[in-house]
Amino acid sequence: MRLIRNPWLTATTALVIGIAVGFTSQVHAENESRLPIDEVRLMSQILERIKQSYVEEVTDEELFESAIEGMLSGLDPHSDYLTPDDFKSLRESTSGEFGGLGIEIILDETGFVRVVAPIDDTPAFRAGMQSGDLITKIDETPVKGMTINDAVSLMRGKPGTDIVLTIAREGENGPLEVEITRDIIKITSVRSRMLETGYGYIRISQFQERTGPDFVNAIESLRDEANGELNGLVLDLRNNPGGVLQASVEVVDALISEGLIVYTEGRTANSDSRFTARSANPSENVNLVVLINGGSASASEIVAGAVQDHKRGLIMGTQSFGKGSVQTILPLDKDHAIKLTTARYYTPSGRSIQAQGIVPDVIVKPGKLTQQDSEPYYKEADLAGALNNDQEGGTEADSETEQTEADLAERDYQLYQALTLLKGISFFK
Repeated sequence: MRLIRNPWLTATTALVIGIAVGFTSQVHAENESRLPIDEVRLMSQILERIKQSYVEEVTDEELFESAIEGMLSGLDPHSDYLTPDDFKSLRESTSGEFGGLGIEIILDETGFVRVVAPIDDTPAFRAGMQSGDLITKIDETPVKGMTINDAVSLMRGKPGTDIVLTIAREGENGPLEVEITRDIIKITSVRSRMLETGYGYIRISQFQERTGPDFVNAIESLRDEANGELNGLVLDLRNNPGGVLQASVEVVDALISEGLIVYTEGRTANSDSRFTARSANPSENVNLVVLINGGSASASEIVAGAVQDHKRGLIMGTQSFGKGSVQTILPLDKDHAIKLTTARYYTPSGRSIQAQGIVPDVIVKPGKLTQQDSEPYYKEADLAGALNNDQEGGTEADSETEQTEADLAERDYQLYQALTLLKGISFFK
């Protein structure tokens, strides 16, 4: 049998093979641009060497999880790999109830864990932990070299059990040991009270899902208590480590009637966003002072920056933490996710807060006001036979106000100064 060649079939086949070869080369080039082959090969070799030669047997799962954690932690202090337990804890912390000590922490550039802020009315807060404390040991385990997840896992535990944190604190000659009893952390995000007649106080300890509506309710409650005559408001964001971005937007929205609140910019289109105020303004432009300090971070800085840029109120205290980045939770499957820094946020005027923070309009450092107990001057009322005042009222109320202010100055000097400033603003207006 004679083989008859079909020239068209041959040509067509050759053409198809040629296209396939060209396409394969193009795909290979694109893959190389996306995935560095040499580095992947090196990673594979390292994994194999570890499996063969490490002193203890290690699984592929453990190696890959460690590799993922290393990749993310090497980017910045806030990108992280979330295991199922980590993801659950994140959801709990934003909803307002979780177990632990009650501190917001980051991994410091020194390799130790630094406290951003203790959260109000938590075991860490009651034990005296402070913003800026550097945790060097958790019980007897040195912290240096740990991942942030390792540190969090060690600090978690059964409520009622004790833990000892060894910390380095600025101004102290040596390390301090702080014993803390673990507890279920239930955070009341918004608290409010009247400082004195006409002047209200709202404390936001952390930005959670309900913070915006709770803040509006607090303003309305204070106005009702003041019979509609709310002359000034202190918004206390000291040691507030941040939280839900949308909650900070809602708080600013309750303070201004129009304009940009915050915007974000990243490398991808869905990282860019702009948040603007609606026409409603529950605060009705009441005189405002916002208190911040080095423990005020992230969402707290969004609020302070917007208030400052819109000249809605005065920022008082000390320079804030300087976390101006946005983290996005990117699910990998139903049980795992990564928390990745995807954008920076900017104040309405275009300022980036990242690694800079908010500088207060009025800098007031923490302190104590010591008042003189003795009064060196005699008054008319002290003279023998002095005439009584023929008009009623005033003296007792004024005395009570003076005593209240003196107590406040002794307890919280920064808050005392904020109240004094509000009174001055109200007077001149």
